[in-house]
Parts: sequence; C-alpha cells; structure tokens
Amino acid sequence: MGIPESDSFQTVFYEHYPSVRRKLLGLVRSEAAADDLAQDVFIKLYRNPPEDPASLGAWLHRVLTRTAYDYMDKLARERRLLNKQEQTYEMVSPPSGEETVLRNMDQQEVREWLEELSERDRQLLLLRYSGYSYLEIAEQLHVRPPLVGTMLNRATARLRQTAAKVLAQKD
Repeated sequence: MGIPESDSFQTVFYEHYPSVRRKLLGLVRSEAAADDLAQDVFIKLYRNPPEDPASLGAWLHRVLTRTAYDYMDKLARERRLLNKQEQTYEMVSPPSGEETVLRNMDQQEVREWLEELSERDRQLLLLRYSGYSYLEIAEQLHVRPPLVGTMLNRATARLRQTAAKVLAQKD
C-alpha cells in the first residue's frame, strides 16, 4: 500500500513540501496558515497514503486544495459568528441618546457631501458601501468590471475633497 514508513516518507516529504506549501500559500494568503496546513496535508499522507504511488502528486494536490478550502470555510464561519455576536451586542446595548444624535448628524453630513457629487459617483459609492461586489457594480452601471476600482478611487477622492471643502466653509 502506498508509501512505506520512515525513509521513503521522509524523502517524499522533503521533495513535495515546498510545492505543497507554495500552493497553500497561494490559496490562503497567510504564511502561518500555509505552514500549518502543509503539516496537516503530510499528516494525512502519513496516516492514509494513496494506493498508487504514481498518483502521489494528484493526491497531494487534491488533499491540499480540500484542506485549504476547509480552512477558508472555517474562517468564513468564524467571521459570520463574530458579526452575529457584534450585532447581538449592539441590539442588547442600545446606543445612548448622545450617540444616536451624533450618528444622525454624521449621516446627514455624509448625505450632504454625497449630494455635491455627480450621480454616477454617488451611485458608485452607495453601491460599494451597500456591499455590492465590483462585478455587480459594473453590471449596474453598465461599465467593464476592471474600471470599477479606478472609478471608486476617483469617486472617493472627490468625496474627500467635497468633505474638506464643506468642513472648511463651516470653520
């Protein structure tokens, strides 16, 4: 069955570890996580090697991909749980009257700044901060997706200029 113990496993480990780690790093974008996940992949190899040693490369790729996706799913679940906890906390402790007034003033001020922008800039910023992806924004505005990032940067810069101008007038 598969890879015999000791020397053969060590040889396979040293030969394949760099590429397994590199592929994991490309998927998870975290040095520490890639190191941990690479170890997990080789533990799985040690415990349950493939039947055919010739298919080792494909087996490693399949296992590392699944391991990375499981890790990313776990992170996403943790983020959702944290968001849910934050929302629950916000519902449990309502903002003070002062916080509510300040928040409303801030929202009104931002609305005024947005009104100073062109319709397209306003729409871009509102879509992005409503959670739309670049692709969805491109579809809404009938532009090519690669342009959305540049358009958002420019709209954000114009919003900052408008805010600075309005704030300077108030002083």
